Amino acid sequence: MRKVFEKKGQRDMVTVYREFIEEIPVLVIVEAEKYNQPLPVVTYFHGFTSAKEHNLAQAYLLARKGFRVLLPDSMYHGEREVDQTQEELQFKFWDIVLANLDELKTIKTAIDEKGWTKGKRFVVAGTSMGGVTTAAALTQFPWVDGAAVMMGSPKPVEFAEKMLADVRNMGVEMPITAEQVDELMSSLAEIDLSRQMEKLHGRPIFFWHGDADPVVPFEHSYDFYNEAIQHYKNPENIRFLREIGKDHKVTRFAILEMVDWMDHQFNQE
Repeated sequence: MRKVFEKKGQRDMVTVYREFIEEIPVLVIVEAEKYNQPLPVVTYFHGFTSAKEHNLAQAYLLARKGFRVLLPDSMYHGEREVDQTQEELQFKFWDIVLANLDELKTIKTAIDEKGWTKGKRFVVAGTSMGGVTTAAALTQFPWVDGAAVMMGSPKPVEFAEKMLADVRNMGVEMPITAEQVDELMSSLAEIDLSRQMEKLHGRPIFFWHGDADPVVPFEHSYDFYNEAIQHYKNPENIRFLREIGKDHKVTRFAILEMVDWMDHQFNQE
């Protein structure tokens, strides 16, 4: 099953393939004639309560630059949605992030076996929860060559503490015990990039965040950037794009800037 976009006046087409990598539904977006060629790859994770199809705009623009883009559905999202309340899903947020990291390994293994990344770059990106996943991936996988974090937090411990505090302030009964909270924080410390900046190793990373975001604190990524840039010999490899007054929605300007930055960093021979 595929959907085809054709550039006006040109014969090359950007094609969307619906595939499965093990149990993970994935859209593969690539110029049709390059489907079997090794290309720089971007795996782009969607946000909380979103789905893979919602990032087709980013994927199309990246594919036009010569990338192969993979859009997976996260656990409990899109084609993997299950019957549960919003509150039940909310308390699985960090389970989903941790599952994304496991599934990223599965995706990388599968595309390596296909020869899709031979001699090329493997990049991770994502929006909101997907941005949280992206930053965390840099702590776990040295084979991630770079990243784009769109309104995500590189401080999962601090973010989780905020989320729990918000729940308590609403008077909602916590469905997890104090011991489980301690276990969660311990797990998140292992994927907290702000506590392991040495693992950046100068890898290119792009941040975008609106400074009026009421969901994911703007300061998490902005403060991280201001500290992390001191660890970069080449400051062009780390960029922070701030949009004044923008809330929790990625703008077209942000998408275009991210795509151009990706092209410059990862798609130049």
